[in-house]
Amino acid sequence: MIRFLLKGLVRDKNRSRLPILVVAIGVMFTVFLYCYLTGVLGDMINFNAKYSTGHVKIVTQSYKENMDIMPLDLALTGSEELLARIKERYPETDWVERIQFGGLIDVPDENGETKEQGTAVGLALDIISGDSGEKERMQLSKALVRGKLPAAPGEALLSDEFASKLGINPGAEITFIGSTMFGGMTIYNLTLSGTVRFGISMLDRGAIITDLQDARLALDMQDACSEILGFNSVDYYDDELANHMSEEFNRELGGNDEFDPVMMSLRDSSGMSMYLDLVNGAVGIISIVFIIALSIILWNTGLIGGIRRYGEVGLRLAIGETKGHIYRSMIAEALSVGLIGSVIGTMLGLAFAYWVQVKGIDISHMLEDSTIIMPGVFRARITPDAYYIGFLPGLLSTAFGTMLAGIGIYRRQTANLFKELQV
Repeated sequence: MIRFLLKGLVRDKNRSRLPILVVAIGVMFTVFLYCYLTGVLGDMINFNAKYSTGHVKIVTQSYKENMDIMPLDLALTGSEELLARIKERYPETDWVERIQFGGLIDVPDENGETKEQGTAVGLALDIISGDSGEKERMQLSKALVRGKLPAAPGEALLSDEFASKLGINPGAEITFIGSTMFGGMTIYNLTLSGTVRFGISMLDRGAIITDLQDARLALDMQDACSEILGFNSVDYYDDELANHMSEEFNRELGGNDEFDPVMMSLRDSSGMSMYLDLVNGAVGIISIVFIIALSIILWNTGLIGGIRRYGEVGLRLAIGETKGHIYRSMIAEALSVGLIGSVIGTMLGLAFAYWVQVKGIDISHMLEDSTIIMPGVFRARITPDAYYIGFLPGLLSTAFGTMLAGIGIYRRQTANLFKELQV
């Protein structure tokens, strides 16, 4: 009987090929959509973490309340001692110091007079020492357009678009004009070592990236930094872990003074709590809606396929097969069709998702006026859930549709079922 059923599935395209094709296409779209949504929304979180918030961030109490204006006068002092303490307390997390600042970039002519000026948002990283992993984390080598990365004190990077507006090339002398940590005016000369493009409009319009030590000299911030960022060993944000670390740090090492350090999770930074909730809700809701829609389609496919086989059921009953055996065999066939279609659909969905994960979809031209940090290339992300999520509608829906259609076997008389074979 098993051989008979298998031959029937192979030879009868109405019973196997078409249902398998429907299941495979539906599962393929389900898997791909899930991977794409997970990748796109996850990339936006990772971009914010790497370029701005970290998975956790340590600042002073007052700096936290005025973070949007980057107040250097409220920066962390004694940062070397604090950094050593938190590295000892949380060795599994990568900790880095950063300084965010703003000011004017002045381009002098051959006489030393101002030729061009432009406002810039500054970011100071530990680039030259090579011990922090910041070059890899910020993907500076990949973002480099012209010139080279800073290799000596006094060298800096500008965004390529900003450098083009100023009309300068790598090797040119530039002057940073801004305010120090103590409110005084600072004028600091730098050499443009190279230009970068991150694909993030907010940074590409006007950014200067310097080594941490140069920024400390220019801004009078010895043994100080605006923030200390922490990154988990895995390349994604773990909200539960970050919240636990923040609560523990604030309880043990925090204080009540306005200059005492406080740890914030990514959820607490720059309004990211709403976005994280939106991400988790969107992926779940969209996936569930799509799975339900697919389930209804496959359910109807199984239902129609089962009804069309009433004539076959009548013949099998006429030759002595019991109703229970026929019902169970139809469900087994539906599960087989669902399993084969789900495997094929999952493989195709993962293949398309992998292609988008590697190549990405470039939307940078749509973000030219964007003021938020988000990637210019959207990529899918294959997670362990993607390997089985398509089997839920692929297997259960086809089986459930066949089960509903099969109920008619018990409700109808054998003579009527057999009569349908003759029609």
